[in-house]
Amino acid sequence: MKLICLPSFIILLLLPHIAPADPIDNVANLIKQGNTRELAQLFAANVEIAIIDDESIYSQTQATLILDKFFSKNKPKSIKLLHKVNSSANYRFGVFILTTESGLYRVALTLKGNNDKMNIIELRIENEKVK
Repeated sequence: MKLICLPSFIILLLLPHIAPADPIDNVANLIKQGNTRELAQLFAANVEIAIIDDESIYSQTQATLILDKFFSKNKPKSIKLLHKVNSSANYRFGVFILTTESGLYRVALTLKGNNDKMNIIELRIENEKVK
């Protein structure tokens, strides 16, 4: 009897590892790595990007160049989750504190579902005021 239940028990233990990763966590990891090429693949056709005081809507290519410029001046060291909203299947929102070699930044991002894929529609990077 014990041998019959063992495979079922092992499958139950492995199920949480099989589940797809949360899109917000995936984006946070890419930001932590400063990986703008992979991040660009998650951008919607037009993305609202706000870095410090410069805010505009950019194409995927333009948004990638803007983030490349930011990450070249601010090499990421770590990222910490402050707030995440994932209660909707079509929208996700996350707020993080990004630690770079040049200081702390608050990163807020919004993802919207499109054909079973979550795309970044807004990315805001602001100076962190609270220390």
